[in-house]
Amino acid sequence: MREKISFPVNQIFFDTIHDILAARWNKSNTPLHCMAHSLVPKYYHESWLEGENGIRKLAPNEDSEISLNRVKCFQRYFKNSNEMKQASLEYGSFCSGNGYFSEPHVIDAMMYEDSLSWWANHGVSAPLLQQLAYKLLTQPASSSCCERNWSTYSLIHNIKRNKLATSRAEDLVFVHYNLRLLSRKKEKYINGPSKYWDVGGDRFDIDETTNDLTELSIDDPQIEGVIFEEEFEDLEEVEEDVAEIANLIK
Repeated sequence: MREKISFPVNQIFFDTIHDILAARWNKSNTPLHCMAHSLVPKYYHESWLEGENGIRKLAPNEDSEISLNRVKCFQRYFKNSNEMKQASLEYGSFCSGNGYFSEPHVIDAMMYEDSLSWWANHGVSAPLLQQLAYKLLTQPASSSCCERNWSTYSLIHNIKRNKLATSRAEDLVFVHYNLRLLSRKKEKYINGPSKYWDVGGDRFDIDETTNDLTELSIDDPQIEGVIFEEEFEDLEEVEEDVAEIANLIK
């Protein structure tokens, strides 16, 4: 758990933001997450470490929690003691910029090149880390998109509507989900009476008086299942959106 920082101004606001960040950190503070974080080249580049406002950031190998979880990941993944030693040596060379990793073009590429591409181009001197990077950095960071899509499907294909053909159900999910995305581009999504309806519905109102945001999540199945009567007030806009989506299906 990260040590709490005290702010003299707007204490409630900063405490709330800190609680959100701490909750996210604790959820992602796992050996695999920390190992993946440790394999992102950008986080070792000096321009990234400099940070903003003179506050220097910590590289993954300088953070005690990340380092502890990285070692746990190494121990679980490399069962062979020789591979474990070799992986540790490779990581030492990578994070300290020794050997091939000290080449100027390799260091420059850390900041602007995609992490997976960087390992493909420059990771040949660390084959164990390169293979591990291929496995970890190709994984999605969150399954929220899939979960959201399944939740939408469960609203359409349920016990009472279980005779829908697969193709029809897929089209309905496609239309429903894209209507939600299109609605975010409308002015009333930001300023209307039902603003941010897909974030919290009638259980949540985004304004300056909101203090407890720590448990806010658009992945909450209860939020996903809420029926919003004012989702679209203008029928003509809905028809235009449906026509646009129908063209996409074709």
